[in-house]
Amino acid sequence: MDLFKKCLETVESCLSDAKINKSSVDDIVLVGGSSRIPKVQQLLQDFFKWKELCASINPDEAVAYGAAVQAALLCEGIGKSLSLVLRDVTPLSLGKSVRGDVMNIVIPINTSIPVKMTKEYVTIKDNQSRITVRVYKGERLKASENNLLSSFKFSIPPAPRGHIPIKVTFSIDLDGILNVSAREDTGGNKQDITITNEEGRLSTDDVERMIQEAEFFKAEDMKHMKKVKAMNALDDYLYDMKKVTKDESVTSMLTPLEKVKINSAMIKGKNLIEGKQNQDAFVFVDFLKELESTFESTLNKVNKSYFDEDSDSD
Repeated sequence: MDLFKKCLETVESCLSDAKINKSSVDDIVLVGGSSRIPKVQQLLQDFFKWKELCASINPDEAVAYGAAVQAALLCEGIGKSLSLVLRDVTPLSLGKSVRGDVMNIVIPINTSIPVKMTKEYVTIKDNQSRITVRVYKGERLKASENNLLSSFKFSIPPAPRGHIPIKVTFSIDLDGILNVSAREDTGGNKQDITITNEEGRLSTDDVERMIQEAEFFKAEDMKHMKKVKAMNALDDYLYDMKKVTKDESVTSMLTPLEKVKINSAMIKGKNLIEGKQNQDAFVFVDFLKELESTFESTLNKVNKSYFDEDSDSD
């Protein structure tokens, strides 16, 4: 019975990937030798609320028939006369790693090919002169747990963090060859790599295993994502506050004790991020709230002093 249920899991997955409800299905066509099993037919009819099953195609000839149709579609002149369209799809998602070892998907699983998709990213450090684009295939939210296909380094002009937009494009042609390119328009730099089918090829068992692992580790990966989100929020806040404290018009209004208090809080926050391995997400969330309270109370005082002085001069 566990094997029979596995057949229905495949049907449910197919409907989910296609984003359609089973009530929208017009016909259920049986292909493959296993579709002759009465129990499989009964489960399908139960699942589709006793809709009539179509068994007009010889189940043993289905694979050969499909291959012949696909060959005809690829031949000039012949494919145009066929009303049937067969499409290859990406068996797993393709993407790149971003801050915090997160898998950022560029081409989702089951996307029809050929396909070309682009996403824009920014630098995460001041005066960053190079970035590394790591290309992954898989369904785990944690990038390093997926299959690393390739990577390349890309030069960019030094600038403040977040000021250099980088466009990364993933394209797959009819032969399943993946090309990944990175481009930034400020200095006109561009870099790309080509990944053939052989380099990223996974067996059907490997694909199925990776999808199952993604589901099994989903809770653990979500925990990692929550932690990364909290860390990034704290890091972004520290970066913004660092710029504020460099403003002499602000620091000149602070007492030595207030300066020490702010610097101490920023150092503590930086150390907390660097020692991230032993901390849970709530630690970063709580510290960010504490940090916001410290800065805001001090900055409110600075703003009040500024407006008081401005009022006196009027």
